[in-house]
Amino acid sequence: MRKSKTLAKLRANEPVRMCALGHFIPAFIRHAAHFGYDCIWLDLEHRAMSDREVQALLAYFHLFDIDCMLRPPTLEKSRLYRYLEDGATGLMIPHVSTAEKARMLVDAVKFPPLGDRGLDGAGLDSDFILSGGEGYTDEANCETFLVVQIETPQAVANVEEIAAVEGVDGLFVGPGDLGLRIKKTETELTLDAAFEQVAAAAKRHGKAWGCPGGSKDRVQQLCKQGAQLIAHGGDFRAFMRALEQSSSELNDAYGT
Repeated sequence: MRKSKTLAKLRANEPVRMCALGHFIPAFIRHAAHFGYDCIWLDLEHRAMSDREVQALLAYFHLFDIDCMLRPPTLEKSRLYRYLEDGATGLMIPHVSTAEKARMLVDAVKFPPLGDRGLDGAGLDSDFILSGGEGYTDEANCETFLVVQIETPQAVANVEEIAAVEGVDGLFVGPGDLGLRIKKTETELTLDAAFEQVAAAAKRHGKAWGCPGGSKDRVQQLCKQGAQLIAHGGDFRAFMRALEQSSSELNDAYGT
């Protein structure tokens, strides 16, 4: 079974090099691997792809030996672990506000004794049954990961219990959703305080944590707080920057 670069970095207490992808661009996967990224966050919560498109992209992840942290559009149990069968290295689940929900997710995506994932052993993850022998389920538990997103004041209040759930490998703060809910809710919680609480809970329970890092300074700040799962770079922002630069060059060339 393919070994996870993300988990290898986490176990060595090193930061994971991670970027984001939200469109069907196989070449992006090749270039991310070439430039030294360990993992790509594939967003299917806010971006639409067919099942066949996802399967095709996951094959490219394996071809170029880079992890896929897939954020799914569903909580349906069989669909969650089918993403792992199709080749995703890990799943990142949005809006996990309680330990009960975290335990439900572990039950869905981990094999016994950690969870209750259904066994097939004939997907891309097991090399289409060729490496799906007796050790397959233990390897799958060891080389796939579950990250839960902290995106509500309730999740921050429950972060100690969430971080304590066995089978949860990481916590990922969603500053957009969390910031919106802090703004729209009567609470004394601030984003800075939320980050501190998540970092402290992750450290106490031996879990990784992180969030998007939009700039070099922000990435450095998060690293100082102990974050290892920092997403920096992606297709959407790259499109914007490239088009902005090209448009500026056209202005210069045309004198407009």
